[in-house]
This record gives sequence, structure tokens and C-alpha cells, in this order.
Amino acid sequence: MPGITYRSTQEPLLKTRFLSHGTLECRNIAATRRFYEEVLGLEVAQQGPMSLFIRLGSNHCYAVVETPDSKEEMPLLNHNGLDLSSEEEVRAAHEALQKVKDEYGIKKFTKPIRQHGTYSFYMQDLDGNWWEICHLPEGGYNYRFSKEVDVTGRDDLSPEEIHSRFYRPEDHLSSTATD
Repeated sequence: MPGITYRSTQEPLLKTRFLSHGTLECRNIAATRRFYEEVLGLEVAQQGPMSLFIRLGSNHCYAVVETPDSKEEMPLLNHNGLDLSSEEEVRAAHEALQKVKDEYGIKKFTKPIRQHGTYSFYMQDLDGNWWEICHLPEGGYNYRFSKEVDVTGRDDLSPEEIHSRFYRPEDHLSSTATD
């Protein structure tokens, strides 16, 4: 199939242990910290006058660095995901964030929809960073790493079969969802 890459069978060059961190930019460290704590509910550790670390639910963290003169904005596809407990919570979060968008400098929203195995919406924060507010199955995207889901190098699957393998587990779909 065109565009499908084949899994490597050789040993990796680096013997990495875990994915430890990423980096986000912000314009005003105090305003951003307030947003992360009061809106997103993230754990925050300030490292200096222009930097902090954030994390939630694991040891993976983001370094957040103040770059006040930057005009760059994160592309939507480079977003960060935050999981909620249900589709109803996603809808409620969308409504709640709409009410406080001016207070916290939230720039843009998309509508909640079901896509790529989750129910979610996107929000662009005061720094131009995008966040996907979503409801995922227990364990998040872990199910996508199953050998049954990985279609690398497969040419015996129809487009319908490929789509069904990349959709979230049926027991995760809500019967009360409306989109």
C-alpha cells in the first residue's frame, strides 16, 4: 500500500528508557501558571522566574518557558491532550470554558465531536498552544499499541477494516452522546 511504512526489525541506535518531557512556550509565566492550575488542573512546579514544569497523572512533564516576544502559535495538529471521565464531562467542559474564555485569555474553540477514536474538542490557550479536551477509554491510547491494531505493512485489509481497527473500543461509546 502506498504511504505505509514498514516496522524496523533492527535494534534502535539509542537505548532510551522513557519519554520524559516536552516544551511549551508562554508569553507571561504568571498568567500561564494561573491558567494551568485554575483551568486545566495541572500540577505546577516553578523552576525560576521564567520557567516552570507541568504534569498530570504521570511522570511525563512539560517544561514551560516564557518567551514574551514570540508571536509563534502552535499548529492545531501539534496539540496536547487532557482526558475527562465521560463524554458528558467533555460537553460540560466546553460550556464552562466558553464562560471563562475572556478571564483566562482563551483564544479559540472547536465544537465537541467524535473523531479518531475519542469524543473531544480543541481549545487554543492564551499562549497560542492547542489542547484537546477528550474522553478516552481506560488506559488512554494504550489500545492503539496492540499488535491487532498496528496495520504497518498490511496490504490485505480494506479501507473499512483499517478504519475499524483505528476506532476506539465499542464498550467505550456512549449511548447518550449527541453530535
